[in-house]
Amino acid sequence: MSGEIYSYLFPKLLAAGARDVYLTNIMMKKNRPAQKLTVLSPAEKQQELEEIIFKETTTLGIRHREVKRSCLERKYFELDSTMGKVTIKAAYYEGKLIKYSPEYEECKEIAARERVRLQDVYDLLKKEAAEQLF
Repeated sequence: MSGEIYSYLFPKLLAAGARDVYLTNIMMKKNRPAQKLTVLSPAEKQQELEEIIFKETTTLGIRHREVKRSCLERKYFELDSTMGKVTIKAAYYEGKLIKYSPEYEECKEIAARERVRLQDVYDLLKKEAAEQLF
């Protein structure tokens, strides 16, 4: 299948309820290179996502596997930063804050608007968020 199809397929699967979509390079029988499409989704979305995969790709079959997932507790808060308001995602383990990060899309917009490096935006916002979180 042409690789161009994936750039069309991924957003379509995500919009239909997939939690994540990714490719893995693999070797098939007779040492043929291939790509394995993996779609993580809630069980109730399986049929809808399968229909998209069957209609939009060259595959003739789909393997299913149930997996378990552990997640950190997440909280979002608005940071009134020197670069404007931005959402901070904070993650907690057993009630203790262990990591936090500004939202990517908002940082990207700030970097473009201010004409600065994206990494500089991240660094500044993380510093300002730390001052409010700790």
